[in-house]
Order: sequence, then C-alpha cells, then structure tokens
Amino acid sequence: MAVMTMERSSARSILPAAFRNAGVDALAMIAALVLAALAIYLFGNAAMQRVVTYAAIMLTAVLGLQIFSGNTGIVSFGHAAFVGLGAYATGILTMPAALQRTALRDLPQFLAGHEMSFFAALTVVLVLAMLIGLITGMPLFRLSGSSASIATLALLIIVYTLLVAGREITRGSQPFYGVPREVGLWTAVAVAALAIVAARLFRETSFGLAARAAADDERGAAAVGVDHRVARLAAWVLGAVAAAAAGAMMAQFLGAFSPKDFYFDFGFTMLAMLIVGGMTSSLGAFAGVVVTVLVVEVVRRFEGGGVILGLQMPVLFGLTQGVLAVAMILVIWRRPTGLFGDHELNLLRRPGMTKGNPVKLAADAAPARAEGGPISVEKLSRRYAGVVAVDDVTLTFQPDSITGIIGPNGAGKTTLLNMIAGDVTPSSGTVSVGVPARPASAFRFARAGIARTFQNIRVFPRMTVLENVVVAAREVEPGLAAAEAAARHELARMGLEAFADRPAASLAYGQRRRLEVARALALKPRFLLLDEPAAGMNAVETAELVSILAAVRSERHIGVILIEHDMRLVMNLCERIVVVDRGRVIADGTPAEVQNNPAVVAAYLGSRTARARQGNDVQ
Repeated sequence: MAVMTMERSSARSILPAAFRNAGVDALAMIAALVLAALAIYLFGNAAMQRVVTYAAIMLTAVLGLQIFSGNTGIVSFGHAAFVGLGAYATGILTMPAALQRTALRDLPQFLAGHEMSFFAALTVVLVLAMLIGLITGMPLFRLSGSSASIATLALLIIVYTLLVAGREITRGSQPFYGVPREVGLWTAVAVAALAIVAARLFRETSFGLAARAAADDERGAAAVGVDHRVARLAAWVLGAVAAAAAGAMMAQFLGAFSPKDFYFDFGFTMLAMLIVGGMTSSLGAFAGVVVTVLVVEVVRRFEGGGVILGLQMPVLFGLTQGVLAVAMILVIWRRPTGLFGDHELNLLRRPGMTKGNPVKLAADAAPARAEGGPISVEKLSRRYAGVVAVDDVTLTFQPDSITGIIGPNGAGKTTLLNMIAGDVTPSSGTVSVGVPARPASAFRFARAGIARTFQNIRVFPRMTVLENVVVAAREVEPGLAAAEAAARHELARMGLEAFADRPAASLAYGQRRRLEVARALALKPRFLLLDEPAAGMNAVETAELVSILAAVRSERHIGVILIEHDMRLVMNLCERIVVVDRGRVIADGTPAEVQNNPAVVAAYLGSRTARARQGNDVQ
C-alpha cells in the first residue's frame, strides 16, 4: 500500500501541474460535448443529430485554427484550405472503385481504386497534412504580423485555384460526389474530443509556451532562448493536422462538395466562431462554436422567408453570413478578446486549489556552474544612418565578477549591451560569448548562457507569472516538470511565489522588474545582463535587489554586467566600472579609480576645465 502511494506521488511530481490542469480542463469540455451528444441521440431527431455532428466537425476545424492563431497571435485565413484538402483526399481514398471509374475517369493510376475505410483514409490524410504543413510553414515562419496573415490568405487562394484547375482529380468547379457518408455523430464527437485534448495540452507544451511568449513580446522571448520560428511552425503543423481531420469528416458528412465550399465563406465562418468565443483559448473555441451554431440555426429559419409572426418575409440570401459578421463586430466592440477572453477553465487553479508553498530543488541549492569562458568584445561598432552609437569598443568580461557600465544619456550603453546579448547586429567587430553561438542571435546567445533584462520591461503580460519564468526554465531543464519546479524556486527567491497563477500584467511595476530578473535567472546563465534594473524602484526595493544580486553572484559564481544611473548602487555593488561616452570607452577600472578619473568627470559634468585638464594629462 505504501509503495502504491509512493508511486502515485512520484507520478504527480513527474507530471507538470500545468499538464494536470490542462488535462482536467480538456476532460470537462469533452464531458460537456458528450453529454450534449448523448442528450440529442436519446431525445432528438435526425435533423438535430446532424446539427450536433456538424458542430463537432466545425469544433475540430476551429480548434485547428485556434492552435495556430490563438498561440502565435497571427490571424490565419488559410486553415480552410487544409479542410478542403482533407475533404478531397478522403473523398478520393474512400470512393467505391466502380463509382470512381465513372465519376473520375481521368484520375491518375496511383490514386485510383483504394476504396479505404474512413479511419484508414483519415490516417493517410493526417500524414499528408503534416507534410503539407511543414512545406507551407517553412516560408511562413519567417514572417510575422500582417505579412504572415496575408501569406495564409495567399495559401487559401492557391489551394482553391489548384482544386478548381485539377479537373482530373477534383472534377474542377463541378460537385465532387459519390463519397460514402459514414461519419455520424459519435465519430465526429470522438475526433473532436481528440482535438480538444490536443489544443488544450499544446498550450502548455514547450512549443505552446514559446509561441505565446513570442506573441506577447518577440524580442523578450528571444532573450530567454525562444526561437519563435520553430514554435510557430509546430503550431502551424498541428493546426493543419486538426483542420485536415475536420475536412476528412466533412467529406463523409456531406457526401458531395465543391471547392467553393472550402473558400472564403467557410474560412470566414471558422474565424467568426473563434473570434466570438475568444481566439487565445481552447475554451473560447469551444464556446464560439456552440454559440455560433445556435445563432446560425435560428437565423436559417428566417433566411428562407415565409410567414413569421404573422408577417410575410422575403427570401434573404446571405442572412446567415450577415448575422455572423454583425455578431463578430459586436463581440469585438464590447469584448475585444471574445466572450471568454484569453481564459481557460483552469479548474485546478481555482482559489484554494493551488498551494502557495514554493517547490524547493535539492540540486538548485548549489546550481551547477555553466561551462564557458569570458565574454570578449573586439573592435565593436554600431552605426545608425551615419550616427555612431558604439565606436571601436574592445572589452573582456570575466565570470564571477560584477561590472557596471555607466555614462551620460545617449552614450551608447544600451546599444553596447544589446550587441553583447545578440539582440543587435554589430556594424563591425565581433562578440564572443565563450561558447559556440553562431550565427549570432539573441535566442542563441541566451541558450549559450547570456541572460538579460531590458530598460523597458518586457514581461509577457497575457501569460501567468509562473509561465513567464517556465518559458525560460524550459530552455535549460530536462522536462516541463523540472522547469516548473525551477521557476517556482526563482519566484520564491524574488518574493513572487504568491503571484504565480496571476497574469503578469496585474503585477505592480517593481514586481514586474523582479519577475524579469527571476525569468533571467531561470536560464541558469553564466552572465546576467541588467539594463537599469533599479529604474522606478523605491529605496527599499532597490536595496532588496542589490542584496539578491549579491547573493546570486556568491551562490552561482556568475558574471553580472549592469547599466545603472543610481551611482550609490553601482559603487556599492560593482567591482569594476566601465564608463562610456559618445560610444567610446573613456575609463575602465575599480570604483575608486573611476571616481577620480578626469575624463569621467568631464563626461558627466561637461566641464571645459575638466576637459582641458584631461587634454593636459594626456599630453
């Protein structure tokens, strides 16, 4: 009995709390779907069963759209194309051979005569969707924002054109008929249930966390080791697979269809459903489909005209799409994030369900020191349209030391730090971080042990405090459970453990500063780069930060490079100070040496006498 208890405890510790929470949420949504289907099956008629079957198919398609758009923040118009491809592929693979010889006389030999079962054809379709997703996603992940959305629209147009042009395979713009109608209520519900699990769990995976972080702040995500291109590609491929699965079911649900059935109108319906419910959550996709299908079914009663409430109504073609458009506009106006916003059910994160005690890592009491040499900057320069921000700087930063970079406003300090972090490409010169990290980029430098914070805070506001740190911890920890535990440890260090399940946007300014430091420390870096970490903090918060940084340096033996205007903090914390003025290093030494350097006095005071004295000293 004791052994069984230990095994269950061990299993809970291995499975991340985020996955447990997501699993319970998915089961709750599946239970609601199954109960609705069961009620209709027992007490509804055939027409009502078709409505629920259609809703389950649309739920699978919309969840595919949500996996990509909801996690990456890129609105996709192209997922309807994957639904169409899935439908046509299933139709060809499952059509009876005898009928196929008459309906598709010119079908290429390698596609003819398969006559597969639905689930065999579905397997082929999913593999095909994965391959097409990879091929189409390779150029797509190089884009972002509106350019990526336009690229997905171009994909929809291309696929539609190919379906119309491929008459030998698709019958062109003519109806594609003869597909067995074997998909019923329970098949649609079963596939939709799998899509719910996939969508809800993907949000908590490394790819999902990375995609959401990049959607909130691409630059901040790169600083914690996130390669947003890979994360977006993973979301695109999984979304394409779910959409193709919906297309496979749609083919055997309809029995006959044409390319226009999977074009703009269908894509608009999918997008409207997602926007109405809430684009960024699987719960929003679920609710959006339910609400939209109910509205559409009511509106269709009026679209055909007839006598309604004693009035003779004309036939109103397009009324359904019009009502969907109005509903979408009203939701965007009143609730820009949808009916459920960006919230999941989070049944295990309700008040009183989450324990506030931080997780202590036995191994983290004395974290392993990251291997690697110093940071070397050789003849580094950066120019912006003729303005020299950094000019021929050569420096070396050793591990296990604290270096302050000071100088007047506009001296080039932040630009220098950005180049050391891989965030800005030098115009000339090189940065070596002591371990291989080529080609130079912020996420590769972060993975090489260079963590940083920003002058303007770059937390991920729509993610929870814990998720903000888990994103970074996942880059160095062996699994999500270990990453979650490491993240809680860093939050406890920074006094933020009680806010773990709150959105980062709800934190006060000083707390967000500490969250950014906790996120950087979760990378277990060799060097920690801090850009004005005490900016906006009061004296008490600043003193606490100094104490934490000193303790971290002593515990982990990491190098700290900081930019700061608080001279008291710099002089008390730093062992070495580099002074930058007009993009050049004018002093480099101990705090005492720098304080007495006439060039530093001249740079800060702008004194002609001091500058003259500097010139005399040089001579």
